[in-house]
Amino acid sequence: MISRRQILQLACCGGGLAFSPLGRSGFRAFGAMSAYAQTTSDYRALVCIFLFGGNDGNNMIVPLDTSSYDAYSKIRGSLALGSSALLPVTAKTGSRSFGLHPQLTNLQKLFGSGQAAVVANVGTLLQPLTRAQYLAGATALPENLFSHSDQQLQWQTSFSGPNGTGWGGRVADKMASYNLPATFPTFLSVAGNALIGQGTDTTPATVIPGAPLNLTGFSNTPADNARQLALQQLLTLDTGAALVQQASTTMQQGLTNSATLQKAVSGAKALTTTFPTTSIGAQLQQIAQVIQVRDELAMKRQIFFCSLGGFDTHSGQLDAQDSLLAELDAAVAAFASATAELGVEDGVTTFTESDFCRTMQPNSNGGTDHAWGSHHLVVGGAVQGGDVYGQFPELALGGPNDAGSAGRWIPTTALDQYGATLASWFGVGTGDLSYVFPNLPKFPTSNVGFLG
Repeated sequence: MISRRQILQLACCGGGLAFSPLGRSGFRAFGAMSAYAQTTSDYRALVCIFLFGGNDGNNMIVPLDTSSYDAYSKIRGSLALGSSALLPVTAKTGSRSFGLHPQLTNLQKLFGSGQAAVVANVGTLLQPLTRAQYLAGATALPENLFSHSDQQLQWQTSFSGPNGTGWGGRVADKMASYNLPATFPTFLSVAGNALIGQGTDTTPATVIPGAPLNLTGFSNTPADNARQLALQQLLTLDTGAALVQQASTTMQQGLTNSATLQKAVSGAKALTTTFPTTSIGAQLQQIAQVIQVRDELAMKRQIFFCSLGGFDTHSGQLDAQDSLLAELDAAVAAFASATAELGVEDGVTTFTESDFCRTMQPNSNGGTDHAWGSHHLVVGGAVQGGDVYGQFPELALGGPNDAGSAGRWIPTTALDQYGATLASWFGVGTGDLSYVFPNLPKFPTSNVGFLG
């Protein structure tokens, strides 16, 4: 007998490119790769950077007007960042002054040049919610608020509770015709299996950054050629066992498409952009390399997923977030440069997601605890940058935006609205947005306005 884990490992070993097993429909066929490329002048890509652990947006962007900063400093105590250390930016709307975290030097420049924006107080919701409604307990809430695993899944699916598809996969479902006749997957993760990319008709693929895209261990010797032929015969053998048969089909098609991607990438010139030698740097470099061969793959729409972990800062938050945001800043800046080098800066939009924010009030360990609504970054040439979108929370414990008394902000912009703005720019029609985000009709607007 072969275990389920071994089957999944086999599927993933097909040169580092395989299917995610997540979703109701299990394994799905990749299909044959189109033998010819087409022009991609209408190319658009979404790049999700998931900050696992719950990034503290309260220290990522801080209001600098006197009353707001004084409130911030008083509540944050030892975790407050000095006003002189923050990187000043001015929002175009209302000319309100903010300070970015001191490590976000490149994002400050992108914000100033109109290529980056902040979307304030975004979170998981089922419908608009006030503090009074929350405290009364009479309004439906997302399941298991403040739980890492549940909120990570809801950010990826937009559903409260178990669901077999992700909102990125459902976007890909609706955009499948844009990539015809290509059958290369619309959704590609460079951070392992990601439920966000599983659709009803879409199955995500994965690439391991830096790993070979083809099978290794085979040289052009009679013995190795015989081994490879035996492997191919095993993959096409009718075993009569449905699970093994599907796993074989998955691996076979993964190998085929791995070889196609390897061929496309091997013929491309090396990018001149230098990426940082960090995990997130390597992931974004891999994404840039796949975007580079979009014409060879005949792709006009692509969605990518990458991640950076370590944001569960219950202790030692100042040092931890310094390091993490420095990594994020350098990698995003390099990726923005790479899209400009490739001539697709207006067609690629990068955005952040995270489990949740963290409490405005620190704990006794030099850290913060699980909270709710947070601030997110959006970067790209199509971004209506240099502005802060949505409603910035009032920094008051027990105030109108607080779910309790520790500074857990009740979101004023729903994940559904945030995602629908991205999906609309990507090309999803207004009539299809409720398929992607079923709760969207409950909110007053489907477009937050940060994309042109």
